[in-house]
Order: sequence, then structure tokens, then C-alpha cells
Amino acid sequence: MSTPAVPDVSGDWFAAMRSGRWEDAWRATDRIEHERRRVQAQPGFAWRPEYLRWDGTPLHGREVMVRCDHGLGDTMQFLRFVPLLGAARIHLMVQPHLLDLLAGAPGLGQVHDWWTDRPPPPHEVEIEVMELPYALRTTLATLPPPYPHLRAQVARVPPPGLARDGKLRVGLLWAASDWDGSRSVPLHALQPLLDVPGVRFYALQQGPAADDAAPPLENLAPRTRSITHAAAAMCELDLVISIDGMPAHRRARSASPPGAAQARRRLALDGGPRRLAPVSVDAAVPAGDGGRLVGADRGHGQALSG
Repeated sequence: MSTPAVPDVSGDWFAAMRSGRWEDAWRATDRIEHERRRVQAQPGFAWRPEYLRWDGTPLHGREVMVRCDHGLGDTMQFLRFVPLLGAARIHLMVQPHLLDLLAGAPGLGQVHDWWTDRPPPPHEVEIEVMELPYALRTTLATLPPPYPHLRAQVARVPPPGLARDGKLRVGLLWAASDWDGSRSVPLHALQPLLDVPGVRFYALQQGPAADDAAPPLENLAPRTRSITHAAAAMCELDLVISIDGMPAHRRARSASPPGAAQARRRLALDGGPRRLAPVSVDAAVPAGDGGRLVGADRGHGQALSG
């Protein structure tokens, strides 16, 4: 995010964000953006990757196109800001995977397929979805809660009908997409979890990694190929344990069932030497850490099932 003229902006931005001083982070962004907006109408202006799509003009009361140019998880995380724009009309340009889930959702305007809808709809101003906190000058005090309407959207598809036999129902996702394989953990690293009695485990994995699922994992891949159907399955589960990726964001946005906290305690994910970092609800496995977190101490199994 730095430029030759302001080489320190990236460091300033990250330091401010990590310490919760978001106002200072936005001011760091201003140092690049104000100069870019000043010269962009001049001959010879060249677009750079660190420049934002938003031109700095007002969003309120106008026809706004919100682009989703990054990952699916980023789109899910930043949906919360879209209803706050106060725009006269919103065109939300999403990845095709999210069309069924988001079409008709309150506060998101008209949802389009960003990959195929060409030319884009008429608009007065455009902005990328991850630029919205900057445009709104969001702070920790004004950070909105997650977008609240996804569970109602998910309810439009039939649930997968998971077993109700009194066992704890836990979903697992262990592999990221090809975009960033470093987030993945090998499935065998989670074997100590699979050995816990009284738990029914479900594989929510898609793609080639789904072929690794074997008993006691019940493979839900054939029933969860769409994001909406996968979210419906997540809503039936007591707990989802996921690597850092879109499914973790989707689960958090879809709301946690009442038993999630009890499920975490039952699997000992809230304390002890193998604490897993929470992602709003449920638990996330840090990349490359699965074996250390759940396999170092077999004696911990008693606590897992207690």
C-alpha cells in the first residue's frame, strides 16, 4: 500500500489497525488516496494496485456499485457495511458462488454476478467491498455486527437432515482452496478429535480434499456443493471446526446454535494447552498447527469427552 512518494504508509497502516487505532489507519490511506485523486484526471496517469476503486465522492443518496474483487470470505465479512451506505440504489457485484445465498437479502440492493454481468449496471460511483470501512471511517466503537439476515436466507433450502441420536454433531474443514494452501492442515492431524466418543463428525470439505474423508467422518460433500446448502448443514451442527477460510466466516455470519458454547467445552476447545483460536463462534485451527493443537497429549482425550 506504500508508494515511492510515501514509502512508510504500509507500516503505519498495519501498526494502527493492529493496535485498534483505525482512525490513524484511515489517515494513512488518505496520504495515498488524496494524491491519487488529485492526479488521476491528468494525462499519463497510471493505475497502481494499491489504489482504491472508490474516487472519494459521496455514496449517500447515489447509485452505488459495490464490487467484490477479493475472496469469498472477504465478501462475507464485509457484507455488514453494505446496508450502512444510505445509497439511493445499490448494485452488489458478487462472486457467482454467492448468488443464491445473497439474492433478495435485505439491505444489499440488487445482487449481480460480477464474473458474467457485462457491461456492469449503470452507477454513479463504484467501491470495492473491502473499502467500505474506510469510506465510512469505521472505528472499533462504530464497527457494525455481522450481517444478520443470512440464517433467513439459508432457511430457503431444505436442511440436510443430520442424525439426531443425542451425539454431539461436529463439522470439520481442514483444507483451504488452491489460492492459499498454506492455510490447510492434514486431516490425520485431527485424528485425536475423531477418537472422541459420543461425537458424530461430518466432513464439510469440498474439492479434492473431500476424497480424504473416511469413517468415522461422514462425508457431506455430495449434499453441500452449493454455499447455501453448506450453510444449511452448518446451521444443523452443534460445532464447526475450520481452518481460516470462507466457511469459517459463513458459519459465523449464519449464527451459532444455542449449544455451540457447550460443544466447545465438551471438546475442550476453550482452554488447556491446545486452545483453538475462536472465529466469532466455534473454533479455528491455525495453519500448520493441527497436530500440535490436538495431538500432543493423548491423555487429554478424557477431557475432550468429558
